[in-house]
Amino acid sequence: MKRHLPLALVAGLAVTGPAAAFDLTSMSDAEREAFRAEIRNYLLENPQVIMEAVAVLEQREAEQQAQNDKDLVKVNAEALFDDPASWVGGNLDGDVIMVEFVDYRCGYCRKAHDEVQQLLETDGNIRMIVKEFPILGEDSLTSSRFAIATLQVAGDDAYKAVSEALIKLKASPEEAVLRRLAESMGLDAGAILAKMDSDEVTAVIEANHALAQRLRINGTPTFVLGDQMLRGYVPLANMLALVDDIRAQ
Repeated sequence: MKRHLPLALVAGLAVTGPAAAFDLTSMSDAEREAFRAEIRNYLLENPQVIMEAVAVLEQREAEQQAQNDKDLVKVNAEALFDDPASWVGGNLDGDVIMVEFVDYRCGYCRKAHDEVQQLLETDGNIRMIVKEFPILGEDSLTSSRFAIATLQVAGDDAYKAVSEALIKLKASPEEAVLRRLAESMGLDAGAILAKMDSDEVTAVIEANHALAQRLRINGTPTFVLGDQMLRGYVPLANMLALVDDIRAQ
């Protein structure tokens, strides 16, 4: 009978809860060893219990992370959604806002680009905001400086065209390459190149990095869709479903 004591204790714990349960410190060494042996045997005979516990833990962690992200978005809403230095496109009066933190040299940003465009075209009611977030080295920084300088010198349409070109650019963004790119679009290449290292361009990049740090963003692409943060590449079908969920709230 003695060796079954731990099972009886476990049953009592399950029924009455921790407050009314036994005190492990009051058990003898023999009872404690028997208790541990019973637990070990049970887990060996029912290993699925471990996976079930892990799944519950991961679900709780995911829910907590989602809530933390919502809190961060709310606190930083003005910098995310009302920043005059960021490019805004899509439907300017859209009922859902999407923000993308992008690095032009990021492979997953490039993979996501066409699907983001399809989302905007398919839905037609999404306001899109781009945050230049160069994190992959000098080529990333140069590309972002060129894009931001284009926005400041030549405006929204020029920025969109340049952004489309940069996300597909395979060559290193050297000055000659960027000059040809700007000239091919009929832009003032000299003015844009001269603007790239200005304090105004630097301020935008620094502000975006500071915002990303507050939001705990350390990779690209990262999307803010409504009050949710999506870290990494998200297929078009998933984004469409998320937009529907946001509208249904």
